[in-house]
Amino acid sequence: MLKKRNYTKEKNKFCREIMALILNIETTTDNCSVTLAKDGELLNIAEQREGRLHASLLTTFIERVIKESGNSFDMLDAVGISKGPGSYTGLRIGVSAAKGICYALDIPLVAVHTLQAMNEQVVNNRQKYGLHKGETNLSFIPMIDARRMEVYSAVFNIENEFERDVEAEVLDENSYSELLKNSKAVFFGNGAGKFQEIIDNPNAIFLKDISPTAGSMISLAEKKYQNKEFEDVAYFEPFYLKEFITTIPKKKIL
Repeated sequence: MLKKRNYTKEKNKFCREIMALILNIETTTDNCSVTLAKDGELLNIAEQREGRLHASLLTTFIERVIKESGNSFDMLDAVGISKGPGSYTGLRIGVSAAKGICYALDIPLVAVHTLQAMNEQVVNNRQKYGLHKGETNLSFIPMIDARRMEVYSAVFNIENEFERDVEAEVLDENSYSELLKNSKAVFFGNGAGKFQEIIDNPNAIFLKDISPTAGSMISLAEKKYQNKEFEDVAYFEPFYLKEFITTIPKKKIL
């Protein structure tokens, strides 16, 4: 049984604490990913990047990262959730699990922007991806596939700050043409491949195999915790960006 803690009654304690044990959950795309971090440092990670098996894997992953690191649920200080945009179903599964744990333990919920967390892993590892560390005139554009030629995207600077807010945009050969006239831009995520197929610009840099992961949420969640940027557990909703649209089967099922 989860032991409930009343963090609202311990507000002064939270303000004084420097250290935090935070469970981070990422379910916005195909990757089901969970980390446990202390003081902004990774303790354990469990993830599977193939297939959308979030409903069956998430609870197991949560229990695994806590148990294998020698911790317990009642030691958690907060839960970090990747808030979207992304898959409607994946977002619902992740947010429901995060809210359930926060409510049961009475601990805070912190929400991390999915695209900003994706960008965190690139800007902090530029040399790994063949980007010169001294080159600062770069824009970073993570893209999540939203079907057909549409993507969820945003533009960030080298400090991982928003230069353009999140949009659901339909890509064509003229997309980002003004930006690419005078500067380089780095595109990545599972939506970037289809953009690479329709443009030919030497200032466009494309990175492969970068997807949302709870590992890149750690520093962002820790910062929000320290700044006490907590969500209302009862009323928090994922950032869908677009409304979920159901389709009607062509054939009637008797």
